[in-house]
Parts: sequence; structure tokens; C-alpha cells
Amino acid sequence: YTDISVECGTSSISLAILICPVVYTGYNESLLILNHMSEHPGCQGALDESVAPPVVRFTFPINMTSGCGSSFVTTSAPGTGIFADFSNIQTVNISGMVHSHDPTTGVVTYNTELKYYYSCAYPLEYLINNTRVDVSASSIAVRDNNGSFISTLSMELFSDVNYTTPLVIPPLGLELRTNVYVQVQAANLTDQYHVLMDRCYASISAHPTNSTFFNLFVPCSKDQMTTMHENGESHHARFSFPAFRFVEQQNQTVSTYYLHCITRLCEVSTCSNFKQCSSRRRRDVGSTGISESATLSSSLPIVTRNENLLPGPDSDSQSRMGLGITVGVLTLAVVLVSGAALILYRRLPPF
Repeated sequence: YTDISVECGTSSISLAILICPVVYTGYNESLLILNHMSEHPGCQGALDESVAPPVVRFTFPINMTSGCGSSFVTTSAPGTGIFADFSNIQTVNISGMVHSHDPTTGVVTYNTELKYYYSCAYPLEYLINNTRVDVSASSIAVRDNNGSFISTLSMELFSDVNYTTPLVIPPLGLELRTNVYVQVQAANLTDQYHVLMDRCYASISAHPTNSTFFNLFVPCSKDQMTTMHENGESHHARFSFPAFRFVEQQNQTVSTYYLHCITRLCEVSTCSNFKQCSSRRRRDVGSTGISESATLSSSLPIVTRNENLLPGPDSDSQSRMGLGITVGVLTLAVVLVSGAALILYRRLPPF
């Protein structure tokens, strides 16, 4: 089992097979065939003598049309844990075999048959926990041998419907009802999958399990102020919502909260099925485990102003100006009354 190592990358799968046992058995690198694809130039192994011990390397893309004969099997199971509300959580398993080709032409052979099996399992549901979001996108580095696409996913906030201008949050926070445009994008992802957001919500705490939260949208339902722009149609999903504040923070100068999205990668042919409520409604709880969630973080939270408490930058000068105007009006009134009284006094006949 240690003669082969497998790296399940985000865009390709790499195999490394020790060459010494192969040579000892009577073969060489040209006699190792990947999934019977001996004639395909991109599916042949290459000897790498720069490492010790030397290995034969195979690398092929994660794509059913050019996966060097690999088998793609998608399985579904009820979600558990953070995905307990979903009745259909998918995992794609990519597997195959490298076998030896015996050049012997006789009736019998003295060479051992070699078979190397590989398998990579990729969960297609992820929690993008975008804590402390501000302007720039952020992503995390993941080792390629863990069979996860999460390293290709990132979240960005924009201020325009064309998703071209990054959102800049002022020091005093966004004004209420300012449109916030959210994009979850997959970079360097095979064309076999699209990005589909299942649920996005805001929470007061960066760790939503122990804080007040507000659902922007969930499967088959969304808040009336949330607008879906694109979902499950390409390598990015987009929606927008007007900036709000949590009532719990009404006595604070600004309202601060964090954005979280549960995102799945769906095969192009099945994305439309996951948009239908009948196939997404929770029915039962299975025992299938789910991969560990990963967190995408940036520097600052979403901050909105509390207009009732937040003073303007010129409030002091405006107050002084108002006081001056009031005093001036009162002084003018006193002068006018005094002048009128003096005129009336002089016109009255003497007693």
C-alpha cells in the first residue's frame, strides 16, 4: 500500500509510484498504464529521478471528459452537523487504477501483475465563514492532499451591481439601507462544477453558534430585502442586501455583524435540481459524516451607523450657530418692542 501516494488537488490528481518494485518485477515506467489509456499522451507516466527513491508520476485533470479514464461517482446522503437542514449532501469520488502491461507473448509469464488503485473523495458542501469582512477578498491555503475544493473559494463585497467596485466601509460605518453586493467565487475550478449558495446569514458574533443571527436566505426562502443575482450558473454566485442593524445593538453607536455562507459545488447537470424545493427539503438525518469546515477571514466586520445616536461631524458648530440665531432674534424683538413703546409714549397727550 505504500508503493503509491495520491494527492487530491483542487484542479488535478497526482499519483507517484515507486519505480524500484516495478523494475524488480520486470517492468519499467512505459509499461505502467493508467486506466487502459496507453495511447493517450497526456495519461502516460514520467520517471522522476530527482527524488529518493525515484518514482513514476501521473497527473491528470479533475474532469470527466479528460480525466484519463477515471471513474466519477457522485453519492448523496442526508446532512448532519451544520448541514443538518439539508436532505441531500453530495460527495464525488474519483477513482481508477494503474496496472502493468506484460510484454510476454507466450502462454505463461513469470512476471507479477501490478495494480495500483487510487481514489479521491471531494465533499461538495462547504461553510464559508467570512468573519470580519471589509474590502479585499480573502482565502486560505489548503494542502492538496486533503481532497477539498475549499481553497478555491473566496468571498468579496462590492458597492455596485456590476461587481467591479470593492465595498469600502467608512470608519463610522455604512449608512442604513446601503446596498451591499456579495460574491462567492471559485478560482481555478474545473468546468465540471458550478458554485451554488445554499444559505447566507449574518450574526453578531464571529462565531455564530452562540449569538443572534439573521437569515438573508435559506433553501427555498429568502428575506424580502435580499436579491439573488446569480446562483448555480457559473463559477461565482451573487446576491445583495441593504445594510441593516441588529436591534440588540440599538444603544451602540454602530451595529457590527459578520457574514457567513454555506456553499456547495454542484455538477453542471445537477445544479438545477438543487434549486428545487422538493429535493432540498429536510426529510431525515443520516449517519454520513461531513468534512471539517474552513474559515475565510478578512480584517474588519460589517459596520452600520445608528442614525439616532451618531452625531454629525459639525454638530457642535451647528448647535452654537442655532444658539446665536436664537439670541439675535430675541435681541431684535426687545429692541423693536422698546422702540414702539417710546414712540407711543411721546405721542400721548400730557395729563
